[in-house]
Amino acid sequence: MMLKRLSVVALACLTLTACGGVDPNSPLGQRKTIFKQMLKTSEDMGGMLRGRLPFDGQKFADGAVKLDALSHEPWKHFPQVKDNDESSARAEVWERQARFQELARQLEGVTGELVAVTRSQPLNAADLGAPMDKVEAACKACHTEFRNH
Repeated sequence: MMLKRLSVVALACLTLTACGGVDPNSPLGQRKTIFKQMLKTSEDMGGMLRGRLPFDGQKFADGAVKLDALSHEPWKHFPQVKDNDESSARAEVWERQARFQELARQLEGVTGELVAVTRSQPLNAADLGAPMDKVEAACKACHTEFRNH
């Protein structure tokens, strides 16, 4: 009898915990997934350039291609009108759409530049710092204007 009660309580707790999550298929869930992938990729690349991870030219180049592809994706998951989600995006995303889109295109441009630089093998980590800094600056510019921290 005690096992049965514990099972019911455990099931109820799991059900309640699941209610607080973000639907992975929602616009918020999809863009969060993409932004997390972008962060992981750029952190690994930055780690290679800053000595936190061993530099591997091929992995860095592959990361640049992945980051460039990802940089084109999250924008389509921002609905035209702000929904009532618990987003880190400020209302300005929807109020200042032209500026938001301008910063999105800037990020896409600098990730494309980074890919172009990585096409010349073998890669030298010292040559990649400036283009990677531009990518990081583009991310920061958008976060500064449009993200609740």
